[in-house]
Amino acid sequence: MKLDLPSASGLVPFTLGEPRAYPRPSGPARSRVAYAAAHVVPDPFRDGELDWDTTLAFRHHLWSYGLGVAEAMDTAQRGMGLDWKTTQELILRSGAAARASGGMLACGAGTDQLPPGPSSLERIVAAYEEQLAVVAEAGAVPILMASRQLAATAKGPDDYAEVYGRLLGQPERPAILHWLGPMFDPALEGYWGSSDLDAATGTVLSIIDSHASQVDGIKVSLLDADREIALRRRLPASVRLYTGDDFNYPDLIRGDEQGHSDALLGIFDPIAPAAATALHALDANDLSAYEQAFTPTLALARHIFEAPTYYYKTGVVFLAWLSGHQNHFRMVGGLESARSVPHLVRLFQLADGLYPDPELAASRMRAWLTVQGVPQ
Repeated sequence: MKLDLPSASGLVPFTLGEPRAYPRPSGPARSRVAYAAAHVVPDPFRDGELDWDTTLAFRHHLWSYGLGVAEAMDTAQRGMGLDWKTTQELILRSGAAARASGGMLACGAGTDQLPPGPSSLERIVAAYEEQLAVVAEAGAVPILMASRQLAATAKGPDDYAEVYGRLLGQPERPAILHWLGPMFDPALEGYWGSSDLDAATGTVLSIIDSHASQVDGIKVSLLDADREIALRRRLPASVRLYTGDDFNYPDLIRGDEQGHSDALLGIFDPIAPAAATALHALDANDLSAYEQAFTPTLALARHIFEAPTYYYKTGVVFLAWLSGHQNHFRMVGGLESARSVPHLVRLFQLADGLYPDPELAASRMRAWLTVQGVPQ
């Protein structure tokens, strides 16, 4: 399983190692709630359509490792090619699959059926309500996704309080709030009514405090571990902090004497077996095994999510292809071209040990390199 990889100084030989052992657990971890935000697989022969069999098979892969699936999130290219019509079908199909398999499912409800740019608060609430109804039909935990239209419309914190106050009384079950930083989506700059993160934190805490019984938790993707911990310590006892920090997740999930974060992470898509092993080690209070499972994944995660962070989906899908979960490296909207050859070559190296079939991974990498003009 040796191949030649391009570098700044020319071709360099690289040999893939054997896969690490990640036993499949008998069920979900007990000590943490963990969702993997899952990617979607387009049908390369039908414009604008998903390969439903392969897309849903990947969700069954995640459930088989005891992880929940966070559906129709930014990892699934919400706002980056996946339209609301297809998203609606994705949520309903995933809901049926979750019911059949007993898998845990949470689904994003947003406002992306509206035109880009400012709207009215009434239209934004109505758009959220339309999507929440689909999530309820799917039987999933609702995730109130951060809204580009609300970010473009709101005059300040009071407008966020009005919109979220109206929405949180409606879901049939408590909802997960969603704080996605501008590194993931530049259109969300100033969310919660301020670019000052201390002021924004005060606003979101006020909303949560006013509706604590209707809030399951809040997913925070700011890539700032200290800020996440500070927010976590100020939440009501009944409200979870779901880390979306793909740079610092091992420490945040492990936690400290004052608490821990649960997980709703895009990086759990490519590292599901390692994540499941780590979480079950935590159940057993085996912190050494926890670190052994997570530590080799951290450099990979930081590389996948490096700036521009919103292109992380390209690396996630590249690994899914190399790992045999799909038979092509194509993405909705052609986003497979969003990362450079050097970036994906380094990603291939950092994922060594995670490929279930190293021979297949090496073969596909050689084929991809050939297309990029790298002789093999």
